[in-house]
Amino acid sequence: MSNHNLSRDEAATRSALITTHSYDVTLDVRDAADPAVAGYPSTSTITFSAEPGSATFLDFISGGVESVVLNGRTLDVGSVVDHDRIILEGLATDNTVTVTGVALYSRSGEGMHRFVDPADGQCYLYTQYEPADSRRVFANFEQPDLKAEFTFHVLAPAGWEVASNGVEETRTPVAGDPAASRWDFATTKRMSTYITTVLAGPYFKATDHWGATLDDGTRLDVPLALFCRASLADSFDTDQLFGLTKNGLAFFNDLFAYPYPWGKYDQAFVPEYNLGAMENPGLVTFTEKYVYASRATDAQYQARANTLMHEMAHMWFGDLVTMNWWDDLWLKESFADYMGTLGVDRATDWDTAWVNFASKRKAWAYVQDQLPTTHPIVADIPDLEAAKQNFDGITYAKGASVLKQLVAYVGFDAFIAGSRQYFRDHEFGNTSLEDLLQALSAASGRDLSDWARQWLQTSGISTVAAELVEDGGVLGAVTLQQEAIDPLTGHQELRPHRMRLGLYDADSTGALVRTESIDVDVAGPSTLVTALNGKRRPALLLVNDDDLSYVKVRLDPESEHTVRTSLHKISDPMARALCWTALWDSARDGVTPAARYVSAVEQFAPTEAGIGVLLNVLGNAASAIERYVPAATREGVRKDFLAVAGDQLMAAAPGSDPQLAWARTLADVSRHGDSQLTLVRGILEGSIVVAGLAVDAELRWSLWQALAAHGQASLAELDRELDTDTTASGREGHALASAARPDAAVKAAAWDSAVNSTGLSNELLSATIAGFATAPGDLLERYVEPYFECLERVWSERSIEIAGRIVRGLFPGAQNLSESTQPARHPVLVRADQWLRDHADAPRALRRIIIEQRSHLLRALTAQATG
Repeated sequence: MSNHNLSRDEAATRSALITTHSYDVTLDVRDAADPAVAGYPSTSTITFSAEPGSATFLDFISGGVESVVLNGRTLDVGSVVDHDRIILEGLATDNTVTVTGVALYSRSGEGMHRFVDPADGQCYLYTQYEPADSRRVFANFEQPDLKAEFTFHVLAPAGWEVASNGVEETRTPVAGDPAASRWDFATTKRMSTYITTVLAGPYFKATDHWGATLDDGTRLDVPLALFCRASLADSFDTDQLFGLTKNGLAFFNDLFAYPYPWGKYDQAFVPEYNLGAMENPGLVTFTEKYVYASRATDAQYQARANTLMHEMAHMWFGDLVTMNWWDDLWLKESFADYMGTLGVDRATDWDTAWVNFASKRKAWAYVQDQLPTTHPIVADIPDLEAAKQNFDGITYAKGASVLKQLVAYVGFDAFIAGSRQYFRDHEFGNTSLEDLLQALSAASGRDLSDWARQWLQTSGISTVAAELVEDGGVLGAVTLQQEAIDPLTGHQELRPHRMRLGLYDADSTGALVRTESIDVDVAGPSTLVTALNGKRRPALLLVNDDDLSYVKVRLDPESEHTVRTSLHKISDPMARALCWTALWDSARDGVTPAARYVSAVEQFAPTEAGIGVLLNVLGNAASAIERYVPAATREGVRKDFLAVAGDQLMAAAPGSDPQLAWARTLADVSRHGDSQLTLVRGILEGSIVVAGLAVDAELRWSLWQALAAHGQASLAELDRELDTDTTASGREGHALASAARPDAAVKAAAWDSAVNSTGLSNELLSATIAGFATAPGDLLERYVEPYFECLERVWSERSIEIAGRIVRGLFPGAQNLSESTQPARHPVLVRADQWLRDHADAPRALRRIIIEQRSHLLRALTAQATG
């Protein structure tokens, strides 16, 4: 049995026993291009202090340990290696241990990922560690509070680009191997193991430089570099990325009043990446999906900028100052999520950063916070498997939303002053919640303990609704009713909200504009707003105007009527986005029929000016149709929506972002409905030309997937398309389309590839699963029981990343509610409940996924019951 699931208690015991000083790591990846070579030599020398005579352990998930030398003593490998740990006994005050072994290349995106570019056959390597996968590459003490200095050396083919956290100091030929070189990198400042990194391969590299004169007159010089695969170089917009990077460094250096501490600033865009990005100091890694080989919308470029700013903020929040353990993951992710949006808002030309945050990021948090597995922002993380599952909407978006509220509560200047002191007090160290609260309380002059308890240490989302009493169009009593059930405890957790009420009426042009706003402090179950007494009843009373608080809003009946008839007339982008969110929440919660949300999208999306909001509501409508609309009416609702999508595609301005949004929606929804397949086929074959529409690789694969899902694309046709698109994304598009074909043998083969074979890389696995799940219900019904039967085996045999993709992706969540069945008695829910009862001792992370998928299905069936 693997023992790599390190517990919090074990980590605390180890950190109390030892202090780490330095690592010297050598990796030999000269043979990486040979697919027959499964691993590579890894040597790790660690210096650390310990209590004399004590014992501890190293972490190393490897293909074999060859030698362990502790303080000059060669230890018996057979005795000291215990699965994924190396036992070190008889420690001295000062210790040096050297571990030599074979680390394994990965196809899961964990550890050292190896990728062969189908476009040119070139081999690329990169590492990804969070939360604890550096131990897949070199032996170490894998926990965030055991920081050290790191020196990396890499042996690789001489023609490759190789990079790490530190600057390259020397590059020398390898004796006896003229085709290889050795790279030696500068020693880093103290950092955690999970943010060390190595990049190697024939990457395209661009360089630039940023500098600034500091307040004390000294010069800060930061070399910049950008990397991507060579086959993507023509699509790599390095000028724009360097421009964003320079703007961000200037902004954050000034904001934090702490000079960028990590020397250089490289950014690499890598294939088959499991995350959006990772904040490795000196070498940030991003998914190469941010290199847009196909046409991208302005919203996509803004989202990329947000991620870039998010990772840059981590250089201070997370890298310079790091949480002690994963309980306080929010100390870096919530701050980076907030700062990423702030950076886009303050340091770029985009002016809709907070609108998109309200529309998309907070919506993610709202979904997560209504699951039975939600958790406080400051979470209980007993082990690494739990940590892996906690990179979620609570830790990121809810935390960022709450920080936005905190800024409104203590003031921006006090918030930044406290952050600056926090950096100075804890530089290159580790912290907990109390350390941050102390700094912010001192800067603001406010005791934040109650705020932290109410917002950081409870779960769930408050719902606020306005109850109006009026007489002849004049307002009398206006009361804000708050409900806030903590899903974990079942108790009311009524939180304080600083909130704005917006009063909207039509101006002389007919536009709905804000005529007045009132700030109010909401506390307890009921808050009387006396400031509205005697005012004329507005057409729209918008609770939480300007999105100041983290709260779900229910519109009062007249305001809802205004929104459902005149949403397009609301001139303010933020107010419009908040109204869209209120309609969506009402549909998801089963308060109003989901078909009414789809109808609102059909009516008002064509005039939605914000491309980020448009993409979001179109995606919501697609989800509503397939999950929340009752089966009896779904085909008609889908057909009407597809007709609107086709009409809007033709009517949109040529080459515009809305045109692309409608084209993608047409393709995506047509996977499930066939009413527009003639248009889909015509666009794909060129017999129907949409002026200005770039029918590029990404869109073509989406169109092929729609045809394939209805049996109107043969494997031969898909193979011919792949011959013209020999890229990584082309392979993924082909895998999805192939598995989407509605044939029992195709589904069986896809199931076998995903569940019983290890031949698929992480991204090809996800594409195959997505294609498998694109099918009529009767074709997938036979896989319900095999799904529940395979769960424990999959979880034990696969890495947590791959197992999570399989368990989450194959859950039979596309179900319909029959007229005679109550939602909770649906057979799949009954089977899920049985599995949870019978597997109470299953790993918590596995149970969490099942519980969440069960909750999503119950919500969908409940919405279907609404009509």
